[in-house]
Amino acid sequence: MSDDCGAAILGREENKFWHDHKGARLNAIRTRRGIGEADVVVVRFGDKYRQWNAAFDAGVASALGKSLIVLHGPEHQHALKEIDAAALAVAERPEQVVQILRYVLTGALP
Repeated sequence: MSDDCGAAILGREENKFWHDHKGARLNAIRTRRGIGEADVVVVRFGDKYRQWNAAFDAGVASALGKSLIVLHGPEHQHALKEIDAAALAVAERPEQVVQILRYVLTGALP
């Protein structure tokens, strides 16, 4: 998602706050729509992933009653305990997410 989408569509902003505000609101619409259409939502936390965006996605998925799988390493276990509690599964490795989805779709175990 582009942080510049709001300015590109709704007009340029000189003030960085309003520039970011426009983009964040449009991206929130896009994210909610995508999560609303999903059967299962996987939210990944980690050094490469913006924690505030991932937390927003997890909150939206939970509020919409979507099945939520959270993916993060053990170093985030304490900080994410509330988000983990809302999830139906918490994985530490991407392979585990693949195995969960394979099991859900086919019943096949690793």
